[in-house]
Amino acid sequence: MNTAELAKSYRATLLDDVIPFWLRHGLDREHGGILTALDRDGSLLDTDKSVWFQGRAGWMFATLFNTLAPRTEWLAAARSCVDFLRQHCAAPDGKLYFTVTREGRPLRMRRYVYSESFAAIACAALAKAAGDAELAAAAQQYFATYLHHSFTPGVMPPKTDPDTRPAQGLGAHMIGIVTAQELRTNLGDVAVGGRTCSAWIDFSIAAIERDFMKPELKAVLEQVGPQGEVLDHFDGRTLNPGHALEAAWFIMHEGALRQDRRLIQTGLTILDWMWARGWDEECGGLFYFRDLRGLPVQEYWHDMKFWWPHNEAIIATLLAWKLTGDEKYARWHRLVHDWSFAHFPDREHGEWYGYLHREGSVSVRLKGNLWKGPFHLPRMLWYCLRLLEGS
Repeated sequence: MNTAELAKSYRATLLDDVIPFWLRHGLDREHGGILTALDRDGSLLDTDKSVWFQGRAGWMFATLFNTLAPRTEWLAAARSCVDFLRQHCAAPDGKLYFTVTREGRPLRMRRYVYSESFAAIACAALAKAAGDAELAAAAQQYFATYLHHSFTPGVMPPKTDPDTRPAQGLGAHMIGIVTAQELRTNLGDVAVGGRTCSAWIDFSIAAIERDFMKPELKAVLEQVGPQGEVLDHFDGRTLNPGHALEAAWFIMHEGALRQDRRLIQTGLTILDWMWARGWDEECGGLFYFRDLRGLPVQEYWHDMKFWWPHNEAIIATLLAWKLTGDEKYARWHRLVHDWSFAHFPDREHGEWYGYLHREGSVSVRLKGNLWKGPFHLPRMLWYCLRLLEGS
């Protein structure tokens, strides 16, 4: 692996392509915040705003400022996103909306609290960049809300009737890990909700190992029963390889920080299992969904190739190779890197398409919507760049 050339490629894609695209087309210079529903050339398709992208983008811009260079345009973009979120995106009870209008009027509230998790990391990163104690306190409050809704029984409305089919999901734990990691990076190992950030990370890794990792099946499940029971229904059997690979690198990252070989091995195990489950040997790329038992999957987009699982797989395989030196992970990284960079980038207008058919042709030409914006792709480029440069 030519790490110098690879780092150069990631840096150029991040700083000469992806970030300029979003600064040029996404920032709302009239109302503040970021607009993400963009056509391939950056023209606006819809003005409704994703609340979690105010946090995601705010974190990304502030993190670039904190780690790569103190560029004023990055700090201003981060502040615009965070200010819009804090001024316009909370309901009267304090919970954040999922979507609002361009000027900040409420549109939709979801039962999930992922908007709060992304608000927490944005406020933490901007607090560090700006030396702002008020933002540091806001970050901890958003994380406290996330933890309360995610892990206090009876607070978040369940997806299914708990008397009929009680269940728990992987998502709350994996997002809990990375949120705690980002708060700890920017604010120190602060205590929120009765535990330090490191203790919350331990709590969620333990839950993933205990309830969601199934050695006998060599799989990480997305949804299980309260004690980790396999739910033999569509939802219980549905695997999301990209999601699991994201969790894998969060855990490997934690293991590397602590120099804990057991945690690193946990992440490597998840990567091994879910690469085998998710990689499309016929067409290349990662399937979006698979069935635990190899049965038909309910969702019709199960065999499409979405941008973000490939971003997470690029990180996971590169980190695994850096931590182990195992040629297998270098080979997997080349596979997913080469397939992704051959199919997702728009050579004419920049950035990446988000949604491809199985063989790699473009399904829809947009560059952003309520779910796609400046987060997974620039985070991948930034993380891999830092990893290769030894930062």
